[in-house]
Amino acid sequence: MNSAIFISVRTGSTRLPNKALKYINGKTTIEYLIDMVKQSNYTDNIILCTTNLSEDDVLCRIALKNGIKYYKGSVEDKLDRWLGASKEYGVDFFVNVDGDDIFFDSDMADACFIQYEKTDVDFIDGQGLYNDVYAMKSKALELACSKKTSSNTEHVKQFFENILEIRIEKIMNGEPIPEKWIKRKMRLTLDYIEDLFFFKKVIENVKELNFANILKYIEDNPSVVDINWSRDEDWKLNQEAQKEKKL
Repeated sequence: MNSAIFISVRTGSTRLPNKALKYINGKTTIEYLIDMVKQSNYTDNIILCTTNLSEDDVLCRIALKNGIKYYKGSVEDKLDRWLGASKEYGVDFFVNVDGDDIFFDSDMADACFIQYEKTDVDFIDGQGLYNDVYAMKSKALELACSKKTSSNTEHVKQFFENILEIRIEKIMNGEPIPEKWIKRKMRLTLDYIEDLFFFKKVIENVKELNFANILKYIEDNPSVVDINWSRDEDWKLNQEAQKEKKL
């Protein structure tokens, strides 16, 4: 099996322009995510998936600088972008990580790889955790792409539901979800300037960045959560608006 972790990222963003290129301590936010993903014990095949717009060429250069691959594809259609990356690099199964989830826990990706090895599932649904994560067979992705009627595929899961040939499982497949992944009063997504301030505060105070150390720092310093927690409701409203627009 040729497995991979895809990092989906582009420079175009309205709430926090060029958020992937914001610097914290001399390093871009997307590079912090790359470092987190590299902690995976199951694959070192990491592919940055971005758009074919010239403004996103800088992300490809960052990928090469950090020793990972890249793929440039559709501007709007995330699923088509993933399909192109799967075909170009011969990927059979991959875990997707969104570029704004810069504290992504590589153990979550590894759990998806373990689950796939056990059950040969088509699509793993990790929605509703502290960061959403999806994993899938490239064949299931190809089938979903052949049936979709929209190129606005930002909200991924709905394009795999109700396809009889695609078997979907929740992450961990009924086993207990590790406590560290359970959603709590904590924003770990980069969408607003307050989020950037939050990430900066944590990064400046955690010597070795891994998810366990990050959580320990936040638990020991609970006031840090207040830097960006007020934005969580704004984020939820924006997500619902995007879904309504698509429908």
